[in-house]
Amino acid sequence: MRHQHSKFLLLQAILRLLSLLILLNFFSVAGRLDLYLIQPFVDAHAEFPLRQDWALAVLNHRYVKYILIAVYLSYLLAWLLSFRFQKLRARRWEFGYFFWMAVISTSVIAILKSQSAHACPWDMSIATAHGVWWDLSATAGHCFPGGHASSGFALLVGYFVYRVAQPKRAYFFLIAACILGMGMGWAQMMRGAHFFSHNLWTGWITWCLNVVAYAFLAHKLHTQNLT
Repeated sequence: MRHQHSKFLLLQAILRLLSLLILLNFFSVAGRLDLYLIQPFVDAHAEFPLRQDWALAVLNHRYVKYILIAVYLSYLLAWLLSFRFQKLRARRWEFGYFFWMAVISTSVIAILKSQSAHACPWDMSIATAHGVWWDLSATAGHCFPGGHASSGFALLVGYFVYRVAQPKRAYFFLIAACILGMGMGWAQMMRGAHFFSHNLWTGWITWCLNVVAYAFLAHKLHTQNLT
């Protein structure tokens, strides 16, 4: 078991390093790919027509996030109930680890975002006679990494919680995290709230946090009988 754990962590380290190199070389913030991908969503007046779109601004930015918060809160409730009911006691680490890692992941992203000098795309686009010009020196700030996407990417914790005992459930959480994190982030890009790279960095940071926590706490998760 210890050998498999070490192999898994080594693979994670290699994947994180490779993905970091890809991010640094191809997805620099407000770089060529960012500007190319966001171009279809900005008009000739340097405005984002979908900024107030109901599906993006309300359904995606509010209700999808509320659903995810409800998922995380259900784990909090189960964790609290495990202190009261013997039937749940054996799964206390499962519930607590899931909830608190989701909180840590989203909180770290929120802290980094609050201290960031990177402006949002809608604060950087300027209309000129020759088209849209991007003010890459804009310092409105607080737009990197992507905060909204972190709610979806936080589901990555489920992969680490269940990867040994319940691999099918683990891959469900992995796929759900990727789809929701990228989807929620892409919707924000369409509104002009973020560049694509903002959300990729959110996913990468969340992944790193989970790998580090798992490296130290996996034995706690896997000594219980996850059902």
